[in-house]
Amino acid sequence: MAITLRHMNIVGREREIDTLNKISSSNQAEFVVIYGRRRIGKTFLVQKFFAQKSVYLECTGIKDGSLKEQLTHFMEVFIKVFYPNIPINSIFAPPKTWQEAFKILTSEIKKIPTENQVIVFLDELPWLATPRSELLQNLDYFWNTEWSKIPNFKLIVCGSAASWMKNNLINAKGGLHNRVTRTLLLEPFNLAETKLYLKKKKMKISNKDALDLYMVMGGVPYYLNHLDPSRSIAQNITNLCFKKDGLLYNEFPKLFRSLFDQPELSMKIVKAIAAKTYGISLAELIKKTAKSVGGRFQEKLDELEAAGFIQKFLPYGRKKRDHFYRLIDPYCLFYLTWIVEFVEGSSIPYGVDYWSGLLQSGRWNNWAGYAFENTCLLHVDKIIKALGLEGIGCRISRWRHVPSVGSKELGAEIDLIIDRDDGAITLCEVKYSIQPFIIDKAYAKILANKIEVFERHLKPAKTVFLIMITTGGLKKNLWSEDLISKSLELKDLF
Repeated sequence: MAITLRHMNIVGREREIDTLNKISSSNQAEFVVIYGRRRIGKTFLVQKFFAQKSVYLECTGIKDGSLKEQLTHFMEVFIKVFYPNIPINSIFAPPKTWQEAFKILTSEIKKIPTENQVIVFLDELPWLATPRSELLQNLDYFWNTEWSKIPNFKLIVCGSAASWMKNNLINAKGGLHNRVTRTLLLEPFNLAETKLYLKKKKMKISNKDALDLYMVMGGVPYYLNHLDPSRSIAQNITNLCFKKDGLLYNEFPKLFRSLFDQPELSMKIVKAIAAKTYGISLAELIKKTAKSVGGRFQEKLDELEAAGFIQKFLPYGRKKRDHFYRLIDPYCLFYLTWIVEFVEGSSIPYGVDYWSGLLQSGRWNNWAGYAFENTCLLHVDKIIKALGLEGIGCRISRWRHVPSVGSKELGAEIDLIIDRDDGAITLCEVKYSIQPFIIDKAYAKILANKIEVFERHLKPAKTVFLIMITTGGLKKNLWSEDLISKSLELKDLF
């Protein structure tokens, strides 16, 4: 029988559970790579799905542990699984190499009847694979010579360092090339999954509440799990983000130190990107950070992109070499705007209602508009579906025109562009507003200028449509009817 989300009592992850069901029911050996950022629920998912199988061995890497420590830990787990009633080290001395450890493991696996599944789960593999440990070489050797021939054997390896997992396993050019049978990228919850998860926690939550929380911490299950259902959204944000013992107060440096071997350099790049709300060109980013990062600059960018912190994009109408980067991780955006000033001591939060007070400020309104735009970018699949464009090829971009100094021309910026294969371009204007948004005469002139500047400078050979994406809906009037071809609301992102 296929395992379902109901059986495991977890939220979301339909695609992932379907893949795990296929892995479990296959009649051949499987080498599975699962990756995704820290706190996303990779270990939880594997444990929930596989821990009740006939034979389940789970070994988690020790951060900064020596080869001896990793092997000793592996052997302790091995004995608990295969010899649970015998004192540790009474039969096997701790192995000195991974070759020795895997030889002992293989001997035991072969004793298991083929009708019983054997699951070996190596969690945080980048921590297990210490320098000169030859762990990867031995994984390759034993998979090729032994494990791939055992139909009831499933090897699952997991890691939070996404670029390491991709470079050393998924896209490996050496011994592990093409050895992996399945890969699974575990991503944060989307808005709908976030709301469903919080309702499971007995939180009374609206779409607007879910959005506000998402703009603070993203759809990271571990963060969401620390919300207190007995408190308001503002109280939760204050407690988690603006108190020294709050989970998210110091999470930013911890997150980078757990993922990257040179976290200070990675944080420096992220901070430089975050300083530019539109995004920063590669040339400008190099000028600001490459000297301190050194020769590994592109590698650092690739690591951050693979981990889901930043996104590379090509502004509409630019050539392929003119890439920009923007920060897309909601928590990092929030931390670098609001929390960091308290951590660094430049400001002190006042009282338990500190965040409630900020919600009434113009600074919050400006930031919320940008954070909602980022949320729309992360949910562009929902926007495409709401527009009825699912069967049409679409490319996502953005665009900005800055007039030259002294020019009387007005500038223009398009938050989100959907370049379609049906002979049309959809320009998306994104607005965060509590009440239904009203296009007045002054704002109508701004919108009309955006379309005019876009068409004059880019001369697209396609029909241009302008749509509005708002949190509170769009109030119909003469100007909205004249300018807006379609209006989407927050509910469309769910």
